[in-house]
Amino acid sequence: MEAMQNILTRNSPRELTEPLPSSKEMQEIYQAALRAPDHAWLRPSRFIEVTGKGLEKLSKIFVEFAKNEFKDVTSDQLEKYKAAPFRAPMIIILVTKVSEHPKVPKIEQMLSTATAAENILLALHAKNYAGMWRTGKFAFNKKLAKYFNLTSDHEVIGYLYVGTPSGSAKKIPKLDLDKFVTHWNE
Repeated sequence: MEAMQNILTRNSPRELTEPLPSSKEMQEIYQAALRAPDHAWLRPSRFIEVTGKGLEKLSKIFVEFAKNEFKDVTSDQLEKYKAAPFRAPMIIILVTKVSEHPKVPKIEQMLSTATAAENILLALHAKNYAGMWRTGKFAFNKKLAKYFNLTSDHEVIGYLYVGTPSGSAKKIPKLDLDKFVTHWNE
């Protein structure tokens, strides 16, 4: 797919199904992810790829985390959290390994992982797959690291739900660039 067409047509689908990318395709997709801007070459981005029975493991983590960390969680909410990982055949957990650095603050390292995530979404789209990014209560919480057997210098910043788009595609709106772009030319 031509690069600009890929960027201009990428969209988060309503539904994702199988097939999912092969291991060989995912290797190339992760290589694309690691081309993200990375000040001082800290390589902060980490990815946990979840498929098959791993989705059940993630479901259990969501429920356990909610029971232990959320106040007044209802049984309906727990059911929603339990079902969440099964919305797609693959989930990529986006993790930033935060390093102490005098010139690269934590937020910049997290933004590098966010950029890596966009590269994943674009690479998936280029290969006729799709993904949608989710955050919510299971992201940006320091307590999450231990549930994923990560050290405290890791932070989950989101989840990419991955698969083949199904159902009707969302219409991509035409945006008025004047609402988003200011020109300084004097």
